[in-house]
Amino acid sequence: LLDDPDLKDIDPTILKHCHAAAATCILEAGKQKADISAISTCLEDCKLDKERIEQFCTEYQKNKDALEILLGSIGRSPLHITDVSWRLEYQIKNNQLHKTYQPSYLVTLNVENSDSGSHPDVSFSCTMEQLQDLVGKLKDAAKSLERATQM
Repeated sequence: LLDDPDLKDIDPTILKHCHAAAATCILEAGKQKADISAISTCLEDCKLDKERIEQFCTEYQKNKDALEILLGSIGRSPLHITDVSWRLEYQIKNNQLHKTYQPSYLVTLNVENSDSGSHPDVSFSCTMEQLQDLVGKLKDAAKSLERATQM
């Protein structure tokens, strides 16, 4: 979008804000299953001219079915961690063949979504300090949840 020659004279920050606003409008319209008259009214309230509103509504109508399918595939609930596995990785040398002796952990989270079943696993690498920080934050979250359920 930023490389488009027709938009080269527009400040990139303003362009990004406009893109975010348009994406938000499209997503909300799809989420609410808004009809063309509702979208037109909303855009008129935003002071868009008739020609742009008609063009927007035409493009929205052409892509409405695909948008609803895409939104339906995203799901409504967050991923649920079902299992965790890890392994220790020990880096002996770096790209320049210098000895480093740096241990790190490869962590894999098995996740699923109640809306659509299983998802690809989430994997990441971290140092011992980062893993200890993660474990500490998880313990804090568990304590907070426990306190909240006792109220």
